Amino acid sequence: MQIGIFPNRKAYLLKLRAPASTHKKVIVQLHDRKSVRGYLNPSRLGQIDPIDLLTTDGEHQELSLAKIRSIYFVRDFEDDFEPERRAFLSRPKLDGLWLRLRFLDGQSLEGVVPNDVLALLDNGIQITPPDLNSTTDRIFVPRTALSEVTVLGVVGIARRKPAIPAVPQPTLFNE
Repeated sequence: MQIGIFPNRKAYLLKLRAPASTHKKVIVQLHDRKSVRGYLNPSRLGQIDPIDLLTTDGEHQELSLAKIRSIYFVRDFEDDFEPERRAFLSRPKLDGLWLRLRFLDGQSLEGVVPNDVLALLDNGIQITPPDLNSTTDRIFVPRTALSEVTVLGVVGIARRKPAIPAVPQPTLFNE
């Protein structure tokens, strides 16, 4: 705590707290299906290459986006980090663009991204996977790992043009 004083005012207490950690738990899956567990700052993900990963052993490891198949943001470091369901059973309830990502090896994965075309122009796509009950919260897939991206639908409230005002009915008896 720190005490501060303004002239002609009472003393006040100001709490100084440490900033929250910006590093999130991730499991990085490489193209050869090996995985590396660690912590990653997601704020500049897709903007810088290589990424800087802090491993669970406390070492910094630089990984090129060309070697990465996908990055899974997880709640816990468990073995079953890949979602069981790779596609939605019906139309998703989340607002955004419903995408199907096809990897270079032919596998596909569906997910939802925010309805922002500029976000799709980065070096990768960050999706919310179809299995919301798994340990994976979201997945980042570099563009170099994809062969095709298909928009399956737009989910959410559509903005419609205002209705044309109706012409008033003529009165039955003119006065």
